Amino acid sequence: MILLGTIVNALAIIIGSLLGQTINGMKDNVKNSIVQVIGLCVVVMGIEMGLSSNNFIIVIFSIVIGTLLGEWWALEDKLEGMGNHLERWVGKKGQGNISAAFVSATIIYCVGAMAILGSLDSGIRHDHQLLLTKSLLDGFTAILFASTMGIGVIFSAIPVFLYQSAITLSAYFIQQFISDDLMEIMINELTATGGIMIIAIGINMLGIKKIRVANMLPSIIIVVIGVYLLHKFQVI
Repeated sequence: MILLGTIVNALAIIIGSLLGQTINGMKDNVKNSIVQVIGLCVVVMGIEMGLSSNNFIIVIFSIVIGTLLGEWWALEDKLEGMGNHLERWVGKKGQGNISAAFVSATIIYCVGAMAILGSLDSGIRHDHQLLLTKSLLDGFTAILFASTMGIGVIFSAIPVFLYQSAITLSAYFIQQFISDDLMEIMINELTATGGIMIIAIGINMLGIKKIRVANMLPSIIIVVIGVYLLHKFQVI
């Protein structure tokens, strides 16, 4: 079953989020401390991802152009509107900021080497091991996020399923048209670009400054196009 890894990943997020909601009675100062600790870990993870680039000028260019497009399309506002709609639909108070939890969890789960590599492995080799490992990590993370950020984390399972399914189902065509060396370059630069977004999420969680992370999402498309063109013209 080609989508087995992705299905398990989405279910792990749902189950983890539901388990996280059972952890109640936690004092606000404890919740704040946990969020800050998670934020620090997220920043460190983002830095590690960001250092994977071998052509950082591509990453800078992609982030700048992608953010300009995201601001133009107002992606952050649209995602927050979706989260607010979910919040009204759930209709519960004291569940944390659903839109913020939804946006942050979605980006953390979707952007990263494991999501890309795991989906490619599922599609090309029908090997789900990497996505199953990611499912375990995401499930535990969902417990922590849902216990501190609220039920909004559970809705991130939807874009995770759609995003990873799209990569998996198109992997066969990717294998036909993209060489192994180009694929390796793309993954490195995608990981680094995603790492910067992960750092931004960590900064938001720490309350240092509000960064409109969702508006940076088009950078993922820009970096793929940029790497492809530069490789085609033998610049990299």
